[in-house]
Amino acid sequence: MPKNRSLPSRNRPPRNRPILLLSSGHACVDVYQGAVAALVSFFVSERAYTYAAASGVVLAASLLSSVVQPLFGALTDRWALPWLLPVSTLVGGAGVALSGLWDSYALTLAVVAVSGIGVAAYHPESARVARQASRGSHVAMGWFSLGGNLGFAAAPLLVSAVVATGGLRATPLLVLPAVAGAALCAAALRAVRAPGDAAGAKAASRPAGRDDWASFRRLTGAIMCRSIVFVGLSAFVSLHVRQRTGWGQLAGTAALFVLYLGGAVGTVAGGKLAGRYGRIAVVRWSYALAVPAVAGVVLVPGPALYLFVALTSAALYVPFSLHVTLGQDYLPRRVGTASGVTLGLAVSVGGVASPLIGALADTASLRTALAPLIALPALGWLLLRPLREPDAPGAPRVPGAAPAADTPGAPSAPSAPSAPSET
Repeated sequence: MPKNRSLPSRNRPPRNRPILLLSSGHACVDVYQGAVAALVSFFVSERAYTYAAASGVVLAASLLSSVVQPLFGALTDRWALPWLLPVSTLVGGAGVALSGLWDSYALTLAVVAVSGIGVAAYHPESARVARQASRGSHVAMGWFSLGGNLGFAAAPLLVSAVVATGGLRATPLLVLPAVAGAALCAAALRAVRAPGDAAGAKAASRPAGRDDWASFRRLTGAIMCRSIVFVGLSAFVSLHVRQRTGWGQLAGTAALFVLYLGGAVGTVAGGKLAGRYGRIAVVRWSYALAVPAVAGVVLVPGPALYLFVALTSAALYVPFSLHVTLGQDYLPRRVGTASGVTLGLAVSVGGVASPLIGALADTASLRTALAPLIALPALGWLLLRPLREPDAPGAPRVPGAAPAADTPGAPSAPSAPSAPSET
């Protein structure tokens, strides 16, 4: 991969209070995406759910979220809806907090679905605000995504601490991150509206260039492949590790924690690597490396399995924030829609496949059900091959990367002003 030794302001790490607040709020919201998967093993043990029934809970959180998230994205393309950030955070937390209170499977699905709607409402608007606050910086968006990944990583530990001690009836305690997140979102919105941010915000939100739908569709297809792998492993890696190692609940929780925590390193690394080699090259290599990593998770027995869980996490998370900025740059006139799809529909669609994995695990074995996940990163890599770096506002020109003009309908936009540093 060619190196780009000069790092424009678009790729410098942010010292930006609004981004730090948004990242912290993002962590509080994405706790609830990770919490649903973390609750699966407890539903299996306390309520004797089958694999298919347990994966249905993951589907409930994902299905409505997948449908409504692009709708929220379209709304944010027309109107700024900053109030959605604290409100959606509270809704997402309330659904998970109620999930352990009733033995009724239908009520459990309903409240988890409500949580999914809250998470869906949060992401498009938060990505729009983060882009405004970051002035288009890849690294700043990486820090914003990092917050969500840390929330994912904290979820199994938080759920285990609460449910292992108090049982599923203790889930109302899980509303506390949502209360903290709503306060952080409100503080972030005040910081973004500060007078010093006005000029940069106007420049960052100004539509420019043409929408490249062909490239965006290919990117979306690749993200869907990644989503099915990630959600499938999130739902079942805890149970899989317990089977492959013969260890107990703690071993499964540790594997889920490793799967999520590796994303914290991968997300930050993705922004930095993109500054040196270009986003498309980094994303392609990540998908290629995910193939042997996922194979190791499925096929390797014993403690070595944890190493492959960590490698899989890094490979799946390095391109995470780059998906968002690429989608926004392929659709510069529809940033909300791009955010809704890249952060929402294409990501949560993995939950739709979870019941299929669960049903196959019930009829064959969990290892057999997870085996098809090995091929999906390779399919994603094939979808990414024809893509070129979009000529985004302020984007660095990476040596050796074909310009966006080589792609029919690719956007072309003037440079935006650099982001000022803020302590």
